[in-house]
Amino acid sequence: MTPARRQTAPGTAVLSRKAVAAAVPVALAAVLAATTPASAGTVGAAGAGDPYFPLQGNGGYDVRHYDLRLGYDTSTGRLTARAVLSALATRRLGRFDLDLSGLKVTGVSVDHAKASFRRRGQELVVTPRHALHAGRRFQVTVDYQGKPGPVTDPDGSTDGWIPTDDGAFVANEPQGAMTWFPANSHPLDKALYDITITVPEGRTAVSGGVLVSRRTRGGHTTFHWRQSAPTAAYLVTATIGRFKVERYTTPDGLEVYNAVDPREAAAAAPVLRKLPSVLAWESARFGPYPFRAAGAVVDRAPQVGYALETQTRPLYDRAPDLATLVHESAHQWFGDSVTLTRWQDIWLNEGFATYAEWLYSEQHGGRTAQQAFDALYARPAGDDLWAYPPANPGSGARLFDTPVYARGAMALQRLRVTVGDATFLRVLRTWAQDHRHGHGTTDQFIRLSERLSGKKLDRLFHTWIGTAGKPAKP
Repeated sequence: MTPARRQTAPGTAVLSRKAVAAAVPVALAAVLAATTPASAGTVGAAGAGDPYFPLQGNGGYDVRHYDLRLGYDTSTGRLTARAVLSALATRRLGRFDLDLSGLKVTGVSVDHAKASFRRRGQELVVTPRHALHAGRRFQVTVDYQGKPGPVTDPDGSTDGWIPTDDGAFVANEPQGAMTWFPANSHPLDKALYDITITVPEGRTAVSGGVLVSRRTRGGHTTFHWRQSAPTAAYLVTATIGRFKVERYTTPDGLEVYNAVDPREAAAAAPVLRKLPSVLAWESARFGPYPFRAAGAVVDRAPQVGYALETQTRPLYDRAPDLATLVHESAHQWFGDSVTLTRWQDIWLNEGFATYAEWLYSEQHGGRTAQQAFDALYARPAGDDLWAYPPANPGSGARLFDTPVYARGAMALQRLRVTVGDATFLRVLRTWAQDHRHGHGTTDQFIRLSERLSGKKLDRLFHTWIGTAGKPAKP
C-alpha cells in the first residue's frame, strides 16, 4: 500500500500510510482449529489469534472458495447479496463464526439446511442443524442486504466499502472485507473467488483475476470475475464507478484490464503504459509474475488517501506516479503471492515494495538504493523513522507508518551490502518461489538469507528491524 500524498526526503519517497492449496498447512491448521469446548460439539474461535486484530478471522475451518453475488444500486447505496462459502472443517464444529460488520442478514444455511444465527459485534455466529465433523467439506450460504460503509482503522483511516460520487472504492486492508461480505478474513485463510456484481447500466464493476463474462439486460450490467489463485480477503475488491476500460494481452500471455475514471485518464495514461515494462522488470528480478492477470483501477476518490495492492489489479484513488505503480506491482510478489501470517510482519510487504522502488530508480537513471539509505540515515535520532522496530510495530495503529516502509527497506539494503548483489537477488527470488501462493514469516526470511549467503545474520536483522532507536553507523 502507498499513500496518495507522499512525504519526501532527499533520496527517497518516505511512506507514512498504507498498500488453492490442496491441504491446510500444519501451522495454518493449528490456528484455524483453535476452539473452545461447548456442549453441542465444539465452537470455532471468534478470531485467528492475531494480537493486532483479535477478532479478525475465525477458528475451526478453512474456506476454500467464495462465490459472491452482489447487486449494488449506485443511486441509493444499497447492496443486496448472497455469499456461498465452500469450506473444510479442521475439527468438530457445533458452532462457528464469520466476520461481517453491519448489513442485515436475512438467512443462513449450511449444506442447504437452514441454520440458526445471531450477531455479536463484527461476528456472525452460525449454528448448523448438525455438528460438522473434522475433515468434512461443507457450504455456508448467507443472504444479506443493507447500505455498506467503511470501517475506521486503529490509525484513523478508513477501509472497506467506501462510497464515491459514482459508485464505491472497495479497499480491504487490513479489516475492510467484513464490511461487504461474510468471511474468514484473516490473511492466514486464503481462498479462491468468483465475484458476480450487478450494477446500473453505464457503471463498471471491477474485481481481481479474469473477467469471465459481462452482460447487459434490463438496464443493468452484470460482471463475473474469477480469481483462480489463493487470495487473502484483504486483497479482494468490488470497486464500482464510471470507468474507461482498456484491455489487452501482453506478448507473454498476461491478460491486462485497466479501469480508469475519465477524470483521471489523462494523468494516468502515461504511467499505465509502463505497466508491462514494470512487470517485466520485476519478473526479471523477483521471478515469474505469480498470476495470469494484471491491470489497475484508477478511481477519483480523494477521501481515501492511499493506493492498495489488490491482487492482480491494484487500486489507486487518483492517477498514480511511476514510483507508486512500481510499489503496488511489487506487492504482487511480496504481500499478495507471499502473504504474511500475522500483521506484525507487515514489513515483509511494505519494506520489500519500498525497496523495489529504490531498485527501480537505481536501474533507471535515478538515485541509487544506497543514496536512498544514506538520506534516511541522516535523519536525527529523535525522528519518527527510529520510533519502533519494523518487525514489531506494536499495534494496528502503526502498521502503515514510516518505519515499516522506510526502515524495512533500509534493512534490505544492509542485507544487500552484506551478502552481495547476486546473493541478495537470489534471496528475493527464492523467497518468492518457495512461498508462492502461500505465507511467510520474518523468521523464515532470516533463515533463508542465512542459508543462501552462508552468513550469520541475526545481528543485522535485530539491529535494523528488531529494535527501536537509530542504529550505530554501519
